[in-house]
Formats: sequence, C-alpha cells, structure tokens
Amino acid sequence: MIRKEGLPYIGGALFLSSFFYLLWLEPVAIAFAILSLFFLYFFRDPERTTPADPNVVVSPADGKVISIRQHGESLCDKGYTEISIFMSPFDVHVNRAPFDGIVKEVVYTPGKFFSAFKEKAYRENENIKITIQTQHGDIVVRQVAGFVARRAVCWIKEGDSLNKGERFGMIKFSSRVDICLPSFFKINVKVGDKVKAGKNIIASI
Repeated sequence: MIRKEGLPYIGGALFLSSFFYLLWLEPVAIAFAILSLFFLYFFRDPERTTPADPNVVVSPADGKVISIRQHGESLCDKGYTEISIFMSPFDVHVNRAPFDGIVKEVVYTPGKFFSAFKEKAYRENENIKITIQTQHGDIVVRQVAGFVARRAVCWIKEGDSLNKGERFGMIKFSSRVDICLPSFFKINVKVGDKVKAGKNIIASI
C-alpha cells in the first residue's frame, strides 16, 4: 500500500522525468525516475500484525531508539518515562497507536526544523502532541518534524477512539517520535534497538 500523501511527490518526479527525457536530457530524466522510485519506497504503508496482549505497548514509529529518559531529563510530566525513536528516510513513516484509548487532546506547536536526531530538535522543533486516555492513565505521543520536509500529519482528532496498532498519522522524511509512558510500565527496549510501529513491544505492565 502507498500512502496518498506520497502521490504528489511520485507524480511530480515522474512528470519531470518524462519532461527531461523529451528534451533529450537522459541523465536528468533517469535521476528523476530514480527519485520517483525512492518516493514509492518512502511512502509505503505495509500491513502489520499487532500483539493481542492488552498489557503491552507497541512502538508508535519505525526506527531506532535513541534515548530513554525519566522525568527531569525529558519533556514528560512527573511520573513518566520517555522513549524517543529516530526515523531515518529509509524507515516507514506511518505512525500507529501504541495502546487502546481515547484521544484526549491534540496540540500543534510551531517551531524550528533542526535535524531530527539532534537534541535541539527534541526541544525546539515543530511538533504535534497527542494525549491518549487509557485504562492505565494518559499516554502521550509527540510527532516531531524533521529538517527536510518539515511536515508532520495527524489524521485523528479529540474524542476519537484508537485501537492499538491503528494508523493515526505520519511524518514526512527524516523525523522522530517521542512517547511518554506512566513510570509503572516496564520498558522492554534499550537505546540502539530497532523497532517497527504497531508490531514491536516497547513496554508492558
């Protein structure tokens, strides 16, 4: 499956490839053809099998765990643990709900566009903060925009019901996702681990 958000990119690259080919500029045409293939790859949205266990939290994003912080070090409220996941351009960028719950709040915060793996990005980049009310307390997910496309997309709104593993948004190109979990959750990942959204367990009760 290819996300519809990618169609303008794919179509634009194919158009430019055809345009330069007609002008006999084959190297440029080939470059845009390759770019269109990259966009096809980037905007892929594979199906995932989500663990049925009601006591586990799944990753909200594909990527690499770059930090695990406690309150005082993180932007989470007191009594929370934060896991940050860096999404490279080669990861699937569709985000999925980490746990069953009701969307309590969606807050967009404008900001800067530092490279997503930098500490400045964590503190200052544009982001969308989603608070999910669950049976074990609020879980917060932050979609943090990156340097290249500078665009996070959230498809849900306050009051929506979310099932674990359900798609709720995406971030275009290199970016990151932070998740705040109540501190009584046991963290099942460590810094450096690779995770997949809606599939890999990152915490449990």
